[in-house]
Amino acid sequence: MKARIKFRKYGVMRFIGHLDVMRFFQKSMRRAGIPIAFTGGYSPHMIMSFAQPLGVGVTSDGEYLDIELKEEIDPQEAVRRLNKVMVEGIEVVNFCRIPDDKKCSGMTIVAAASYKAILLESARSADVPRAFPESWSGKADEFLRQESIVVLKKTKRSETQTDIKPMIYQMKLEEDGIYLFLAAGSEQNLKPDLVIRAFLEFIGEDPDNVPFHYHRIDVYARNVPEPKNSHKFIPLDSVRSIQI
Repeated sequence: MKARIKFRKYGVMRFIGHLDVMRFFQKSMRRAGIPIAFTGGYSPHMIMSFAQPLGVGVTSDGEYLDIELKEEIDPQEAVRRLNKVMVEGIEVVNFCRIPDDKKCSGMTIVAAASYKAILLESARSADVPRAFPESWSGKADEFLRQESIVVLKKTKRSETQTDIKPMIYQMKLEEDGIYLFLAAGSEQNLKPDLVIRAFLEFIGEDPDNVPFHYHRIDVYARNVPEPKNSHKFIPLDSVRSIQI
């Protein structure tokens, strides 16, 4: 049996990196008595994988962890047991069975992610937002009407000039934040801070002097019945069939 765990990451836990989050969940599985399966060999380890690791400093309501189980467990009981051993800043919100096929793993099917970018009073605190200047009104639409949005996209090995406009599926400036729906996953992956930096430069602001906090709302897979080039997606915990 394979299962997908959805969890929130907030508060001080936003400063904990991906490897530490992975180690935390390994210990939590033991403490909660979750019948997780192990690999074979001389150095067995828990069979688990994260769909789309979160950057340090980013909070989230939609993080996903896939695990393999040795035996059935009631989803509600699994959520109860896990939350009993969670620390403040991590909360399990869903536990659901997924198809056994490798093509349905979260790491494989991730295609998009939604974010909320919040303007801050100061870079020293992510808890004190401030309203957008009136001069920003309508600028998001102007930003997206450009024929291309070319930025310097950095990877571990290189820096390349990349047109990120095709990777921005939606961008809306609301009273409480800038809402982004972006490409994510192994084929295309766009981080929200890169979009906001390009937006600030477009409107004549210095990105280094305009602090934002980034919150991930959810992570999505492409909706299988739809054409591959469509922008119709479903949250990972809603996937019930094999994704191609």
